[in-house]
Amino acid sequence: MSRLIPPRSKISDSVVYITSVDKAANHQPAPSASQFPVGQLPHSATGQQQPIPSIDLTMSLNKHQQLGHAGFDPEETQQINASLQGMCNGLEIQQNGEHTQKRSNKSLFVRNWLIVSQPLALLAIFALLWGIAYSVLPRQLTEPNTPFMRLWFLFVGAQISGILVSLTGLPDMLGMLFWGVLYTNVGWAEFQGLQKVEVFLREMALVNIMLLAGLGLDYDSLKKLFRFIMQLTLIPTVAEVVAIAVLSRYLLDLPWLWGVLLGLVVTAVSPNVVVTVLLRLKEERLGMNKGIHTLIIAMTSCNDVLAIFLFGVILGVIFSTGSLTSQILQGPIGIVIGLAFGGACGASLLYVPSYKAKYTNGLRFTMTILAGTLSVVGSKLIGYPSAGALGCITTAFVAGTGWKKRIDYKTNEVEMYLDLLWKFLKPVSFSLIGKEVNFSVLEGNTVLYGAITLLVAVTLRLLFSYISTLGSDLNWKEKAYVTLSGFPKATVQAALGPAALDLARSLNATDDLPRAQTVLIVTVLAIIFTAPLGALLMIKLAPKWLRKEQSENVGA
Repeated sequence: MSRLIPPRSKISDSVVYITSVDKAANHQPAPSASQFPVGQLPHSATGQQQPIPSIDLTMSLNKHQQLGHAGFDPEETQQINASLQGMCNGLEIQQNGEHTQKRSNKSLFVRNWLIVSQPLALLAIFALLWGIAYSVLPRQLTEPNTPFMRLWFLFVGAQISGILVSLTGLPDMLGMLFWGVLYTNVGWAEFQGLQKVEVFLREMALVNIMLLAGLGLDYDSLKKLFRFIMQLTLIPTVAEVVAIAVLSRYLLDLPWLWGVLLGLVVTAVSPNVVVTVLLRLKEERLGMNKGIHTLIIAMTSCNDVLAIFLFGVILGVIFSTGSLTSQILQGPIGIVIGLAFGGACGASLLYVPSYKAKYTNGLRFTMTILAGTLSVVGSKLIGYPSAGALGCITTAFVAGTGWKKRIDYKTNEVEMYLDLLWKFLKPVSFSLIGKEVNFSVLEGNTVLYGAITLLVAVTLRLLFSYISTLGSDLNWKEKAYVTLSGFPKATVQAALGPAALDLARSLNATDDLPRAQTVLIVTVLAIIFTAPLGALLMIKLAPKWLRKEQSENVGA
């Protein structure tokens, strides 16, 4: 009986209609349980609910049983207990329902707040920085219609657009990208005198994403998957470049070298899109098994390095800016410079500062970001731009591999700081990519044949990418996801697409201007068609195609 009758703390003052067990023992019949529906509260003659007495029902019943009072009816006691149990169960169900609804509402609010709170904080930081700039800088820099403020509004608007799009469940980068598209096509993207600032910001975004990519590489997985990575890099890249060169020769009337140049621009996979998606999947622990993250990052990095330095070689050959020998050697020399510089910087980060120093994490982060920046801007200065991205990745890879073997690795926060910096550079990067998508350069037949060229070439790339995964221990879903990761085009295209046109204008090569314009148009189409769709597919298909890793001890 003590099991059936709940303790007083679980019964409210308006639930139980027994006023005293003594009355039951003294032949005063209590109301039958059938007189009241379960959960309905009895009322006194005055219509008021009867209060619960301050008595322990179980103790009283046991007491009267021990005294042997004759009038105690066991059947009536069972009815009373059944009624009590039913009413308490009803009350608990009602309370649990209310608590569940409150928790559901609270969890919904918490989820939404987790989504928007951090971007709102970044937006507040943008606003505070503008307030400081408005307070200390001349008015010709901080008035709304100045180039500086138009550039500033591009980033702020991208952040707001990203927040709004994220509330729909889509990746925020789509909102940032399309804000840049809108910005340039309504005529706001005129930043006279700030072109170098714009280029530097784009380079900083590339530095940040390459450093994160390097830290995301795992040495053991890379060593085990080296042949597989080379296979995934070379076979799809060659297939796509050859397809674009052939199709552009007959559909777009481009010479063979120009077709190869266009193929090298298009074949580069966007590290901004791919690594951003992988960082999100890493937080959700999707695809952490089998070295899939390392495989995709390494494939993306190798693909970009190959495309960038071959683009430089072909561009130099087309415009004959130097001797043929120097142009051919530029790629290999750039690789050597990037590996040497990155290896030296990464090795120095293992010892400077000491892991016992008080501000180790802050100093490591500062040295890492400065080394990556110097790698990119310095490689352009010495005439080997292909060394820049490779130097960033090598610096982070060597340092990260060494840090993982140190006893302080669990307290290493460099990757977290880089991820925080990317939160600021993300709207900068994607809005500047969208800014390159100017509808005024899209023309009739070039758009149609360019779209056909892209469709066929990208389809062939996906096909050859999947073929390249055969023989691995991945299941078909994981193979399909690795294949899909080579689809998005954005970052490298935004950097390389206008390069031929800028060079043709600077050299006054009027015969090459239409060809360079065609390259830019197809590049713009590649960004529009593949960057949003690729990001969306990678995010939406990841929970279905990748396994969620439960273990915390993962190396990818």
